Amino acid sequence: MIKSMTGFGRGEAQDAERQFTVEIKSVNHRYNDIVVRMPKRLTYLEEKIKDLIKNEVKRGRVEVYISLENLGEGDTKISLNRSLVNQYYQCLQEIKEGFDVKDDISVSVLSKFPDVFIIESKEEDEDEIWQCLKSAVLKAVEMLMKMRLAEGEKLAEDIVGRCDYIGNIMKTIEKKNPEVVQEYKNKLRDRINEMLEDAIQIDESRLSIEVAIFADKSSIAEEIVRLYSHIGQLKKSLKEQQPIGRKLDFLIQEMNREINTIGSKSSDLEIVNYVVEVKSELEKIREQVQNIE
Repeated sequence: MIKSMTGFGRGEAQDAERQFTVEIKSVNHRYNDIVVRMPKRLTYLEEKIKDLIKNEVKRGRVEVYISLENLGEGDTKISLNRSLVNQYYQCLQEIKEGFDVKDDISVSVLSKFPDVFIIESKEEDEDEIWQCLKSAVLKAVEMLMKMRLAEGEKLAEDIVGRCDYIGNIMKTIEKKNPEVVQEYKNKLRDRINEMLEDAIQIDESRLSIEVAIFADKSSIAEEIVRLYSHIGQLKKSLKEQQPIGRKLDFLIQEMNREINTIGSKSSDLEIVNYVVEVKSELEKIREQVQNIE
């Protein structure tokens, strides 16, 4: 089943200390480009996150947004430096008594002195953090892949329908092509008769040679066969499990090449109009293929 490169996924996970929310969105891109935006203190997990996503997403630009909410005491611990506060207090008392200062010694005054508070980073279990974050990432990836698969299924249906339509047009062109040679022969005969005014009998062998040369130059049988083959390969590729976006893009290029050759060889207005119609459908398929992984 083919996958679209467009999708969105969201996942949440929490333990006793924290809650992670992960949002992933993907759009079409030539390569596999993953960008992770998350709190700086979690950057050491970036490669693990990318590896999880790469297991499922083979192509496309993927943007990952991670937010963290602390549910416990947080990652820092603040305590009072009692010894230092006591020294500050004693010094202030000396100032008050020695210089006859009547102002009170308040908490706000003491709290402004440097190093009154001790701030310590709480040691965290990195494996515990990763297990919680991993759960949220996997949930977001699962939702993303479901959306990409659903979108891919719709793209496949549209492409198959357009391929069938092109196939029907090619059958019409294939049926019409032999008539073009006969029409050329009749027109050539009429033109010669008009120019010579039936004064000289037409050399049938010479006329046949001219018609044969025209038929050879205007033959589109090979192009039609190759175009049928490309249509078959394209429809078959849509059932493959691995990423096929680049393969489909190549097949569309080859189909365009064949239909352009048919157009350049054809002098019949009806066939030329069919060629224009096929090229229009191929362009629509090409636009759809740009979104396939």
